[in-house]
Amino acid sequence: MTTYQVLVSVHGAIGVIALVTFWSNAVLRKGTTLHRRVGRVFLLAMTGILATATPMAWFAFRSGRPVTAAFLAYLVVITAVAVWCQWRAIRDQDDVVRYTGPVYVGPGVLSLLSGLAVLVLGIRVGAPLLMGFSVVGLASGAEHIYKRRHRAQLGARRDWWLVEHYNAVLGNGIATHIAFLSIGLPRLLPSAGGGVLTTLAWFGPLLVAVIAKVLIDRRWKPRTLVQAS
Repeated sequence: MTTYQVLVSVHGAIGVIALVTFWSNAVLRKGTTLHRRVGRVFLLAMTGILATATPMAWFAFRSGRPVTAAFLAYLVVITAVAVWCQWRAIRDQDDVVRYTGPVYVGPGVLSLLSGLAVLVLGIRVGAPLLMGFSVVGLASGAEHIYKRRHRAQLGARRDWWLVEHYNAVLGNGIATHIAFLSIGLPRLLPSAGGGVLTTLAWFGPLLVAVIAKVLIDRRWKPRTLVQAS
């Protein structure tokens, strides 16, 4: 096996771990010791995915596939932002200022610029997938900048960190399922390929995550803390 093939195999194996732990944590009772431990494994798996996807983007560029390389790099950026938020929202739950510090703003700006670059690239090469998926980076980046400028309002909401945490988990879940449906599943079931299925593989998890967020938000709708008079 070549170095690239080994890298892809390792990436896929880590992806399976991420997929299993994502759904395991989804059904576990929130806040329990097991939930936290499985969540750590999921977070480590997502970090491993980033560590292997980065050189994969470089290999794609070196092999004469600049568009693929650019899109992979973009996915690394927006996934890294979600991974960071998933971790720091828990660690900084008592300090919204620390959470929304420079490390929060920097990746947000990078996500915004990456989304803009992918949008321009998609228009230039006529790729609807790139144009459509650029919205994720643009929205994420804009949200980070907005929350940094209005962090007092964010911190005034009860359990703000919990909302930030599960939003990031949903973002990482999107990345995990897209990877499985667009890369893993076609290898297991070659007949599962095709233009329509490819589009569903990319935008299906995104749509499901949006619906899931709406439903979860109804349960954990942030409430403004009552200020002492």
